[in-house]
Order: sequence, then C-alpha cells, then structure tokens
Amino acid sequence: MEMIKVPEAGYKIKGLWISGFQRRVTIHNILFPFKVVVSFIAALRLVKKFKPDAVIGFGGYASGPILMAASKLNIPAVIQEQNSHAGLANRKLSGKVKHVCVAYDGMDKFFDKDKIVFTGNPVRSDIIDLTADKRERGQKFFKLSPERKTILVLGGSLGARTINDAVINMLDLVIKEGMQVVWQTGKFYYDEMRNKLASYPQELVRAVEFISEMDEAYACADVVISRAGALSISEICLAKKPLILVPSPNVVEDHQTKNAKALVDQDAAILVEDNQARLLMLKEAIVLAKDDIRCKKLSENIAKMAKPNAAKEIVDTMISSIR
Repeated sequence: MEMIKVPEAGYKIKGLWISGFQRRVTIHNILFPFKVVVSFIAALRLVKKFKPDAVIGFGGYASGPILMAASKLNIPAVIQEQNSHAGLANRKLSGKVKHVCVAYDGMDKFFDKDKIVFTGNPVRSDIIDLTADKRERGQKFFKLSPERKTILVLGGSLGARTINDAVINMLDLVIKEGMQVVWQTGKFYYDEMRNKLASYPQELVRAVEFISEMDEAYACADVVISRAGALSISEICLAKKPLILVPSPNVVEDHQTKNAKALVDQDAAILVEDNQARLLMLKEAIVLAKDDIRCKKLSENIAKMAKPNAAKEIVDTMISSIR
C-alpha cells in the first residue's frame, strides 16, 4: 500500500526485496536469507546516499534492513511498536536502537525497560474533537436518520470476509430493531456485497468501498465494530466510541487478539472471536446500542487509553536520540 500512498502524498519511496519469514515450513523461506542479504546491501547504499541524522522503524520486515544498516553506520535509530505483542523484527532489532516507542503497558517483557517510551500510536488529528456539529455533518454526508442508532462497521481498506458475511447474515435483525448501518466493505468485497444488498432498503444500509471521511463516520456512530489492528484501535480510543472488536485470525502471532484483550482487560471494549462473528457480532452491537449505561462506561474507559499527542512524542523521542 505504501508504494502507492507515499508517492500520492508527494514523497519519493524506494522498495526493498524483502518479505516476512513464514513461521511454518514453506518454499518461500528458502529465499529469505538471500532477501535479507540483498536488502541489507541495498539499505546500506540508501542510507549512505540519504545521510539521515536518525532512522525510525515502525515494525515489520520492511524496516529491518534499514535499521540494520543504520546500526552498522552508527546512525541513531528508534523503533515504534504499535501492538500489545511485539513483532519479531522489532524484538530482534531492539538491542541496536536508542529508544522503543510503545502504545501499551507491559512492553518490558519484550524490550529493555530503560529504552521504552510510552507514546501511543500516531493517528489522524481530525478524530480528536468529534463535536455535535460534526455528528450532524456525518449524518448528512452518509444520508442517515438522526432518529436511529447507527452502527459503524469497519473491516479495513481491503475488507474482511468474516465481518462482511456477518453483516449480511444479521442485517434483517438490525433493520427490525430500527437501526442503521454505515459499512466499509473493503475494496475486495464491495461489488459482491452491493449485489447482496439489492433487496435491502438503501436508506438503512450505507455500504461503501472505503471511508475517507473517518472523523464524520466516527462522529455519527453510536457503536463501532472493527478489526483489532493497532492503528484502528488507537483511532477509536481518540473517538471515544463504544467498541466491538473482531480480531483477525490471519495475522502473525495472533497479535490482534492480544490487542483486543488489552482493551477488554480495561473494560474498554467487547471481544467477539472471528469464528463466532457471523452469529454474534451484530447481535452484540444491537444489545450494546440499546444500553446507554454500558455505552457510556465503555466510552469512558476507552478514552483513558487515548494518546492524542503520540505523533509529537514519537518525533520528540527521535530528536532526543540525535542529541
């Protein structure tokens, strides 16, 4: 995605021949050592040419060779770990960096506690202040009734099969209960889901491929359903919305479930397992939307986990590593 989004934002980007290491026997792992060596050499050349004062890695295999190169050239480096369960690349490289910026408590089980800086995850600033005016604009934008409770369903930019199927399976119940849905289907599933919605009242189900106006979507939502990616959770903490998390089972080390449980342990979200979502996801959302006291409690608790100044604190940490 970044190979498209970064140039669109007006910045140059260089790709490396690197991919993740599969935690099972697979033919792809045969090439992994060669990819590491080739990418490390390419990263050394890039870093020498660019001459940065500091390097920051946000986890994943793509940042590994660059952080290795920075360490080799004695350039200060910082890691930002987004999840509650640290990824393999960040764990392996943490000994070579000055600071590790984290978004969850208890990360000293993965990193040297003296290097940890609790910053949170950087998210878009327009989510911080969801006013009544913005809620009204969101209702107008998505053509929603102010009289109905709104369930916002997010499956990521590409989409999530389980979440999309769960919406279709229980949509009759949502309509019967007098509620409405704003639904980001994702790129891969949009056409399929639109076809399945042909017999439903369009004014009660607003299905879109992708939501750019996330501040307005959060503002008009009474309950949010989402995967448990680190950045999604960080956004919803700022939005202070009652939240149901459906962690993806298809991620490394099941880190989305660990992210979700970090909120559940603080009574800041409700967890629905992926294999139960088709049956329970929207039922839980309906029950929650009707319970104003429970919604208020979840909103208060998730707000306590918000870090609105995360981006600035990460930058400050990086600058301090140079001095």
